[in-house]
Amino acid sequence: MPDDVRFKICGLTAPEHVRAAADAGAGYVGFVFFPKSPRHLQLSAAASLAQLVPAGIAKVALVVNATDEELDRIVSMVPLDMLQLHGKESPDRVAEVKDRFGLPVMKAIGIAEAEDLTAIDHYSEVADQLLVDAKPPRNAELPGGNGLAFDWRLLAGRKYWRRPWMLAGGLTPDNVAEAVRMTGARQVDVSSGVESAPGVKDVGLIRAFAAALQ
Repeated sequence: MPDDVRFKICGLTAPEHVRAAADAGAGYVGFVFFPKSPRHLQLSAAASLAQLVPAGIAKVALVVNATDEELDRIVSMVPLDMLQLHGKESPDRVAEVKDRFGLPVMKAIGIAEAEDLTAIDHYSEVADQLLVDAKPPRNAELPGGNGLAFDWRLLAGRKYWRRPWMLAGGLTPDNVAEAVRMTGARQVDVSSGVESAPGVKDVGLIRAFAAALQ
């Protein structure tokens, strides 16, 4: 296992889990602002959690097709380092958000088959980072965090895109090492894979996930 794989624990909702992610060596922590998600946070709660994140760990806000007004409220109340756009935002919208809010933007891209990879080139023109995730089922309530993986062989030999990228989708302590080996990912994202119930992180699973990347 390469020793430079960074990881993000997304969907944190409790102080003890923020501390566990930091203690495990996370490079990023994610806070979800999407009411349909079991990981959704009120702004006051997110602001309190963000204050617990040690310096050097990037605080990421996950939003889904958020309006400027919604983003204004989030960034004005929560100290953030990055915005993660996890909806159907176009490349033009990604550029707009970057210009308006002055924060790096990570764009999530759902993958189910090889033709989905073409979107990566389009978003590479405007996003600062890319999150390569499993495409949600057609009728899914959530655009991510569904615990689904995609065929990692689709990414084999494709690790040299123009932007840094992060692998997501169905990762767990048991499979993340294999996922990194197959894809060449240098960054990975986990949410439901370190939970004991939807929206409830597990300290032991967070530690195990980090250990699997050693």
